[in-house]
Amino acid sequence: MFKYGIDQLSVDKVIAIAHGELKAVLTDEAITKVNECRRKVDVMSNGFNAVYGINTGFGPLCDVQISPEETSKLQENLLITHAVGVGNSIDKKLSKIMMITKVHALCQGFSGVRVSLIERIIYFIENDLLPVVPEQGSVGASGDLAPLSHLFLPLLGEGDFWIGDKVVDAKTILADHKLEPIKLAAKEGLGLINGTQFILAHTIIGLNKMEYLLDLADLSGAMSLEGYKGSESPFKAELHSIRPFKGTQHVAERMRMLVDGSENIASHLTCERVQDPYSLRCIPQVHGASRNAFYHLLELATIEMNSVTDNPIVLSETEAISGGNFHGQPLAMAIDYGALAASELGNISDRRCYLLLEGKYGLPRLLTASGGLNSGFMIPQYTTAALVTENKSLCFPPSADSVPTSLGQEDHVSMGSISGRKFNQILGNIEKILAIELMYAAQALEFRRPANFSAIVEETYAVIRKKVDKLEDDRILKDDINNMINMVKNQAFRVR
Repeated sequence: MFKYGIDQLSVDKVIAIAHGELKAVLTDEAITKVNECRRKVDVMSNGFNAVYGINTGFGPLCDVQISPEETSKLQENLLITHAVGVGNSIDKKLSKIMMITKVHALCQGFSGVRVSLIERIIYFIENDLLPVVPEQGSVGASGDLAPLSHLFLPLLGEGDFWIGDKVVDAKTILADHKLEPIKLAAKEGLGLINGTQFILAHTIIGLNKMEYLLDLADLSGAMSLEGYKGSESPFKAELHSIRPFKGTQHVAERMRMLVDGSENIASHLTCERVQDPYSLRCIPQVHGASRNAFYHLLELATIEMNSVTDNPIVLSETEAISGGNFHGQPLAMAIDYGALAASELGNISDRRCYLLLEGKYGLPRLLTASGGLNSGFMIPQYTTAALVTENKSLCFPPSADSVPTSLGQEDHVSMGSISGRKFNQILGNIEKILAIELMYAAQALEFRRPANFSAIVEETYAVIRKKVDKLEDDRILKDDINNMINMVKNQAFRVR
């Protein structure tokens, strides 16, 4: 059981809650914190002093004080006017993760919302009432204003829900569930839409995917090493102990494990070759650098998912700090680093695909025994080359840019929402590139028999051959490639 606002979230816990595998609850301890903060807001909202977001307008209108009678309308107008997102809808999983992380932030007792509001969001989560949220429109500062506004419009009976694969208006769904629209109180609209939950949700999804792809890249590298009949000496612990980067040492250890017991690799020990190309020899250094980026992003995302990122932060009956916890820069820069790290996994994988086609050291050119009439595996590498270049174009860091908004009041923004979206686009391309490398490597292994490979490489080869046959004569490869991609997406390969 996970306790909102009390326990610490992690990527694994968020994913488990989203999948219904971990129960998340609102405890008495969290309710007490929320109620106490709400009491402070009520005092300030009925007072004479101007307090940003509680009894004033927003952004450049922060100098306009609002009467207690107009407070609810002010907060509802905030959601309505900020729901200006465009483009395709985000994946439903992202909407759910946004709500989970928002509830956890609100339950820490600094946002000033009512318990009843939090309970309604939890009801949405537990009943898979997932709001429709457009993917474009956030600049990643002052919070992810547009996507969070769309996310929480259904609280007011506005906006839309996903019901299965259909879009249904919120009024209809609330009526079906016998729920009345919520009338927002002071500070609640701002507490809902100020925050980094759009950026954070993309980061959580990306980290969850990247962790598997990092392991799979090591496995596909080991498969290619077996196919190329390369050397395992570049993975020796002694080499990496004198340049002890965490990611490099981890990958080197994994590579030793992945080729352990291989007769094929052992037969290479006394051959005339001095060294392998970098895409094999430098797997620990390249994959390891990507892992170091992953570790850094994971550390920052874990801090973020357990933080309060709205504004203002309520401290007492007389103090609400208007700061910048909503600014997405702490994650945005690291996401861009993570995107570059993910892209590099594809770069080096494509190079290994090319190596296996060259026809060296006992492998036939294009991995076909009857080249000329047959083109073999010539063309799938065109696809990996195209995907690699697409990823390079996606590596421009949005966090390096800023466009002022809100009449200059919000004059530096993070663009982290774009960083998060691009990060996941790159990871989707990496799934395809690694799928093709695994297909190539399995074909290369056909020319290394009767030698046996390591246990995990033999196992991976068998999994591939259940879906993709050895290529003898040319055939349409589209279905083979799609089968490989689906196996990667469904994490069909044991990588540890």
